[in-house]
This record gives sequence, C-alpha cells and structure tokens, in this order.
Amino acid sequence: MPRPTPALALTVTLALSGCGATEAGTTGASSGGDASGELQVVASVYPVEFLVERVAGDHATVTSLTPPGVDPHSLELSPRDVGSLGSADLVVYSAGLQAAVDEAVDSQAGDIALDVAPAADLLALDETEEEHAEHAGGGEDEHGDEHEDSEEHAADEHGAEEHEGHDHGGEDPHFWLDPERYGRVAETVADRFAEVDPAHAEDYQANAAALVSELTALDEEFVEGLADCASRDVVTTHEAFGYLAQRYDLHQLGITGISPEAEPSAARLAQITAQVEELDVRTIYAEPILTDAVARTVAQETGTQVLTLDPLEGITEESAGQDYLAVMRANLQALSEGLDCS
Repeated sequence: MPRPTPALALTVTLALSGCGATEAGTTGASSGGDASGELQVVASVYPVEFLVERVAGDHATVTSLTPPGVDPHSLELSPRDVGSLGSADLVVYSAGLQAAVDEAVDSQAGDIALDVAPAADLLALDETEEEHAEHAGGGEDEHGDEHEDSEEHAADEHGAEEHEGHDHGGEDPHFWLDPERYGRVAETVADRFAEVDPAHAEDYQANAAALVSELTALDEEFVEGLADCASRDVVTTHEAFGYLAQRYDLHQLGITGISPEAEPSAARLAQITAQVEELDVRTIYAEPILTDAVARTVAQETGTQVLTLDPLEGITEESAGQDYLAVMRANLQALSEGLDCS
C-alpha cells in the first residue's frame, strides 16, 4: 500500500491540531524549555543532529526527523513527526536537502526554525571555491550571467551524459563533509541557542568552540593523510562528496549525479567505465545506506576494488563508527587505501 505523501501528512496534522502546535512552539521558546528546564530541539538529519547535540550539551533533548538507515533525500514524515515541530523550542534544519522537512518547517515551525544552509555557504553543483568567491563579490545580475556561462561551458565540454542526475543551478547540500564549513555552522547554532536560552549562553559557546577544535584537528588529519596520493580521482556511487573533494584537492567522479535515486543509463555506465580505465582508477566507492550494485557493476567491468565511503547522512549498526568524527576518520582510511596515499 503506498505511503502517505509529506503534503498529506501536513494536511492531516493541521486538520487535527489547527494553530495549537504553532502556539505551543512559541510558548516553549519563550519559556526556554520544558518543565525540566531542558530545551526541546528537533534536528532534520544526522549531521545536524550530531552538531546540535554537541553544542547543546546537557541543556537540551534532541530528536531527529530522519530515522537511522533512511535515505534523507526521500524522507516522508508522519503526522506525529510534523506535529513535533510546533511543540519544540527550536527546529534546526538545512533548507533544500529534504523537501518534506522544508514543507513541515514552513507550516509548523515559524520563527522557532533555524536554517543552517546560509552559514554553510553552500556551493552550486560543480562550482569551485574560487568561482563561488567571485560570484559573491559581484552583483545578482553578474552572478546570474556567470552561472549561466558556467553551465553552458560545462555542457559543451562534458556533454549531457556526464552530469546525469544533476539539477544545474541547484546547490550541493552535503556541507558537513568539509570540517571547516561544518565548524562555521556549529558557531551559528551556538549563537541561536544563546538567544533561545541566554542563561546558558556561555556553555553553548564553549561547547561549539570545543567541537570546532576537534573539527580543526580532523581537517589537519585529512590534509596530511591525503597530501601524497598516487591518484586523486574519487569515483563514487553518487556525487555527495563535492565539499570533501574541494577541501582536499580531489576530483570526484559520480556514477550518478547529486540525487542518489537517479539510475545511470547504459551510456553513462559505459562512459564512467571508460574514464576509470583512462585515469587508471583502482577503487570504486559505494555507500552504506545505498545498494552497491552499480559500484560493483563498474568494478567488475574495470577490475577495480569496491570500498565504502560514507556521506554521513545517517548512522546505523553497519556504520564504520558511532558518530560523525569516527566515520569521517574511517572515510579518511578508505580514501588513503583506495587512492594509494603514503
């Protein structure tokens, strides 16, 4: 039997609760938590949940809208999930990553929502940091013209098939795979916590600073570990690793584009197989919560090995670690092995 769509879930919730959930959320935010004094915080997805928990410390109870093992891009929300937003003190999410969450936030969260995407300073698909900086320095019309030129150049140079599954003009939402970017988001979350609960503002700032310090150390490990590699070409199931590639001077080749649900055509599989052979790539990277069938098909055709690279969209019992930091270090190990780094 088909599952209810996010829109239907919202309709049911609103019919049941009217405006009460939104009013409850406003009251909760002004009182700074529930009867125990803890803030009630809803996070959209694991990377946001981890960051929020670290910043909040003992001052909040954090729940996630995305269950472990569920592809966050195709998340559907129940009426209970949607209703939980209105009774929270704070809802933290990244707009553009999950359509169901965006819709629920618009309907239920109001001014208790924090969108972390602006703090992450998202890149457009296939955009470099240098191009992004140039665009940010120009006017809106100039940015639009430059972006249009960039798209035309990409289409001319690479052909339509190379970017199968892409939605040019959109942004890559996987900012947390760049530890430096992730740290900037942590600081923004701490600032918002301090506004909601000023009595513990110093704790939130200290917690964020401690996390940023850990992320800085992680970043240094990646820089050192990936400094000297026989290959810098990372072939992945889908293009979730753009920020990681940008940060550490790697070249990402996705079998499919930014959407993990896209199925590669026979032409795309032939093209990526040819690129793997031409670039002498030795490893294809699969993901833990997606089927590895496509990765293994390419590996079989090219005689390469399959390793796991985790985009950290969720933690399960099969994950290579129990939190963001541990899985990122497992990713570093997988990259070092697959790229033959010394």
